[in-house]
Amino acid sequence: MTTKTILFLDHTARMGGGEIALLRLVTALDRRRFTPVVALGADGPLRTSLAQAGIETHILALGAEVRETRKATVGVRSLLRPGPLLSTLSYLWRLARFLKTRRIDVLHTNSLKADILGGIAARCTGVPLVWHVRDRIAPDYLPARAVQGFRILGRTLPRRIIANSAATADTLGAAAQSRSRVIHDGIPSTCKPLPPPQPPEPIAGLLGRITPWKGQHIFIRAAHLLHRRFPEARFRIIGCALFGEEAYERELRKLVRLLRLQDVLTFTGFQEDIPAALAPLACAVHASTLAEPFGQIVAEAMACGKPVVATNGGGVPEIVVHGRTGLLVPMGDAEALAAAMETLLRNPQLARRMGRAGQARIARHFTIEQTARKVEAVYAELGNDTDAAD
Repeated sequence: MTTKTILFLDHTARMGGGEIALLRLVTALDRRRFTPVVALGADGPLRTSLAQAGIETHILALGAEVRETRKATVGVRSLLRPGPLLSTLSYLWRLARFLKTRRIDVLHTNSLKADILGGIAARCTGVPLVWHVRDRIAPDYLPARAVQGFRILGRTLPRRIIANSAATADTLGAAAQSRSRVIHDGIPSTCKPLPPPQPPEPIAGLLGRITPWKGQHIFIRAAHLLHRRFPEARFRIIGCALFGEEAYERELRKLVRLLRLQDVLTFTGFQEDIPAALAPLACAVHASTLAEPFGQIVAEAMACGKPVVATNGGGVPEIVVHGRTGLLVPMGDAEALAAAMETLLRNPQLARRMGRAGQARIARHFTIEQTARKVEAVYAELGNDTDAAD
């Protein structure tokens, strides 16, 4: 059987949520039908993990001035402005040459910058393009001009768009809806239910990259409210700052000192072993202040049998069944977050019941094997699709 070569393109090799999802996807593809190749804009932890998984990986260096452009300002104009123009053109030439010389059958882009740069290279070479959109293309998430630009490109560049949730798909614009497919990120089936936590104090933990929209400051204020009426509770912030957001982490630590929570709230830093980080928790917390495109860490916690407290927006309600696998609260509401955490921390039997129900839900609907089969079906559609991009 002849296999198709799929090039996955990402502008970074840092291990954000999208990059973790990419790593899981490429290792789950059916190698009898598809050969995954990955091109990254820089070296880093993702390349190391891909190499360990036996995935062919190339570094097509992207200039730092382009690579480090913040998501809030990304767009065609930002990538082709006079400063980084030569770097961008050089990258596009190298990417187009790689697509041709490596005889790539499908280009699958994994980030907003990769969508733009890969889209230009794919159009120049005639290689079918699949966008994997992991960001909500909406004014509360991106600048209005970037939203408008991406929606226009979405109906002209990609042959198919994979959205990581229905919430993300709803922001693509009506013209792109016909070529979009909702495929949730998948969780490895090797993640087994964890035993009930054994520490003397019940612990609530928030996992994820430290950044303002992930709501660590809301979690800290909720911890302050809860600690006053439930002093036995303990709290953890699990993760680290990336992409130049270290100043926010310093502000969080200052807030902890101001609220005198140093003895009950711990910053653990980055934890590579997520199940190990989840093991001592009585509940996992998600506190994003913007609608989350998907909510990968929510799904990971549920896969490990942990009940979740999560904000009710974006793709999260597609994962969490309120009252059955966890509790949903309004975004930005520290009191509601504190009350939901208290419910689970004071009721371990309820927490375990929700944890078991969550683990079963992930096994039924959100495994990486299911994700990979659905993505492969999109590749198959391209082979039967004679309708090129407009």
